[in-house]
Amino acid sequence: MNVKNFLVSGSVGGFIDFLLGWLFYGILFKDQFPPSENMNMLFIFLGCMTFGFLVSYIFNKWAGISNLMSGIKAGAILGLFIGFYSNFFMNAMQAAPNYQNMGLDIVITIASSAIVSGTIAFVIGKLK
Repeated sequence: MNVKNFLVSGSVGGFIDFLLGWLFYGILFKDQFPPSENMNMLFIFLGCMTFGFLVSYIFNKWAGISNLMSGIKAGAILGLFIGFYSNFFMNAMQAAPNYQNMGLDIVITIASSAIVSGTIAFVIGKLK
């Protein structure tokens, strides 16, 4: 695995994930997902970077994905599973889960994962 490709594409993907989170959760769907007073922006940023590096590792080391459309498709599938996974666990202890917000969050996760993964694949392709 090319370490430079991994680090550059993962960093770009993580930054794009952070910006998309701000766009989706901070602007477009702020009413459905109001900000918490306990939000730790550093941890949010680090979580976004972690996702960028995870996708970059998978694409660089295992899948060999290096074009935009393959990245978008793989990212959408990853987003589908991550969206369900995280929402099931986040709502496991809720007496009455908000199914509408769960569905919306899953759709947002699919869209942002597809965009981030497409970006990562595009960057990998340009660095080759």
